[in-house]
Amino acid sequence: MATEIKKYHILFYGSPKGYQTNRAQIALYDAKSRVKAYVRFNDPGMFFENDYESNGIIHMHLPSAMFENVLDVLRNEKPVYIYFAQNRGFLSTSAEPVGEGE
Repeated sequence: MATEIKKYHILFYGSPKGYQTNRAQIALYDAKSRVKAYVRFNDPGMFFENDYESNGIIHMHLPSAMFENVLDVLRNEKPVYIYFAQNRGFLSTSAEPVGEGE
């Protein structure tokens, strides 16, 4: 089941190794301010975990090169949804008309 995301929070991890194999994280929250997902970003050469769901929270892992794209979607699209299927996290928008613009 997809959950609409209403808020997000960003963390950047310093040091050459980052934190727990990650370089950055975006926490995603529902309308009741409950954490629904952690989207974690890894630099090339860092250990890359599989996506998983635990206690109703999705843990999605992407390369650091995708950080700007994810942030752009969170800043500029509405609604945005998160869901877990086929052992993967999915971040999505709803269908939008072609040429709608910003």
